[in-house]
Order: sequence, then structure tokens, then C-alpha cells
Amino acid sequence: MSAAWPKMSAAWPKYFFASVSILLFMLTSCESEQHAQHKAVEELEPLEIEVITAEEIEPLRQVEIMASVEAAQSASIAAKISGNITELPVKLGSKVSSGDILVIISANEIKAKLSQAQAQLEQSKRNLTRERNLLKKNAATSESVKTLEERNRIAQATFNEVQTMLDYATIRAPFDGVITSKPSNVGDLATPGRTLLTLENESSLQVITDVPEALVLGLTIGDILPVKIDAANLEISGTVTEIAPSADPTSRTAPIKLQIPSAPNIRSGQFARVSLPGSRGTAIMVPKSAVQSFGQLERIYVEQDGRVRLQLVKTGKIVNDLIEILSGVSAGDRVVVSDTRELVDGRRVSVN
Repeated sequence: MSAAWPKMSAAWPKYFFASVSILLFMLTSCESEQHAQHKAVEELEPLEIEVITAEEIEPLRQVEIMASVEAAQSASIAAKISGNITELPVKLGSKVSSGDILVIISANEIKAKLSQAQAQLEQSKRNLTRERNLLKKNAATSESVKTLEERNRIAQATFNEVQTMLDYATIRAPFDGVITSKPSNVGDLATPGRTLLTLENESSLQVITDVPEALVLGLTIGDILPVKIDAANLEISGTVTEIAPSADPTSRTAPIKLQIPSAPNIRSGQFARVSLPGSRGTAIMVPKSAVQSFGQLERIYVEQDGRVRLQLVKTGKIVNDLIEILSGVSAGDRVVVSDTRELVDGRRVSVN
């Protein structure tokens, strides 16, 4: 062991000087490469660019909430009497006009009662007529005539009631619209309260959504809000027509309704998004086109003294065509907004 140590000690200066030489060579090569790159950049002609001055503004921050499209005029068609459906002359998607027949229900029992009520009414009328004739001959009293008049009114009311019940056997459209739901078929038993059809007027549409209680206080009737309907690929404006006066204690939201214009691609039940004005505050906003993605990093070019400097940035929310810069750019910086594909850090530029 002691014999090997003097040999290693003697060789150590050689290894040390060799390592130092390699390190110096690498440093020299790096410096030479950087100098060559710098020289190449200097030799490039100044590039014309467009810039904007970054400044703090107060962007309109918006909150998107989910909503649904519904017909402003909708009716669940149900029976008022019990009976089997004998006719159902409509189908899903059928367009109907006010007064058109939608459903006919079997009402044989009611028809029998109507015949009985009609016979009793006719008999009551004959008895009243005879008694009045007798009164004219002093063969009857006014009291008996009055009694028969009351019976006649009762018979007439009974007949009217049964006639109304029979009218319920034929269900007609209450307004112009489209059949959007048809859970019943011919032969089914219709009972009071059971929905047979759903009729909607799609010429008048609305959007219904639940707004967080912190935001609903900032809304008033008549406000115009942006509405996006993905299925129809439409971005339209909706007018606030109704605002609930109280919030749901469970969800902490309040429902609102917005009237929207009708369009061929808009259908009841479609998913929609409503944009609400959110919190306000100052932020540095630049055009989205000025920010470049580089892997997981984002960068931007800033003009300083006739040259561009590459600057890494951190972005925030996007508002229309602008993007928020959280760090990397200060108010007053001249941000390049033109095509940056030919730019490199340090290149000379001229501003249009």
C-alpha cells in the first residue's frame, strides 16, 4: 500500500493538468459558439415589427354558468276524465294550430248520462209550460209555477254539467305549437292528471339557469347577457325577463330566465352557457397572439432600445382576444404583436 501511494502521488499532477486543459477547452468552445451566435444575430438586417405598450386595464371578467333552453310557452296536455284513448291524431314533431284535436277519449258512460239529463230537462220544460198555462186559467198557483221553474233550472244545470264533461273527452290544442313529448298511445287509459302529450311553442324561446347568490344581486330585469349554445354553434344575446326574489338555501342559487331569439338550430332542451359579469380588478392584458407556447413554458418578445428580448411569462384568464399576464411583463413594456417566427433574442428591429 505504501509503495503504491508514491506512484499515485507522482501521477496526480499529470491528471490535474489534463483535467484543467479539457475544462479550459470546453469553456473556450462555449465562448466561441456564443460569440458566433451573437455575431450571426448582429449580421441580421433589422426586422420591422409592430408593438403595443402594455398597460393595466380593468377587464370585464365573466363567469360561465350552465343553463337550458326551454320554450317560453309550454303545456302538459292531460285528461280531466277517465277513459280509454280512442284517437290520437298527432305524433312527435307534429305542428298543430290552436283548436286542433289532439286526443279523443272514450266517454260512453258520460254520453248515457247526457241523454238522461237531456230527457229530464225536456220533461221539466214540458211540466213548466203546462203549469204556466194552468196559471193563466187560474187552475194553478204561482207557487207551483215557481217550484217548477226552480226544478227546470236544476235540470238545465245538470245538463250543462254533463255536456261539459263530455266536451272534456275531446282535447284540443290551447295554442299553436309542436308536439315534443308523446308518452301515450291509442288504447291507453287516460286518467285525470296524467300527461298525455307535451305541446311547446318554439317560436318563443327562453334560457333558464340558476345564478349563484353572490352574482344575482348584480342583475336587473332587462340586462343583456351573452348566451352560447354549443349544439347549435351559436353565440347570441339574451334579455333577463325574470329573477327569483329569493335564493335556494340548499344550492345558494336563484333561478333567472332570459328571452332569446328563435333560430332554426335552436331546440328546447339544448344545453347552453350564460356569461355573467364577475369580479373586477386591474390586470395587464395583451393580445393572445403575442404569447407563444414553448413546451410547458410561455414566452413573449419585448422591444427595448431597438432590439427584442425574449421574456418568459405566466398567463392568467382569457377575455375575448386578450390574455392576462400575471408575471414577466410590466406596465409600459413594448410587447411585440406582429409575426415572431423570425425573431431571436437580441435581434435588431425597427418599429412600424
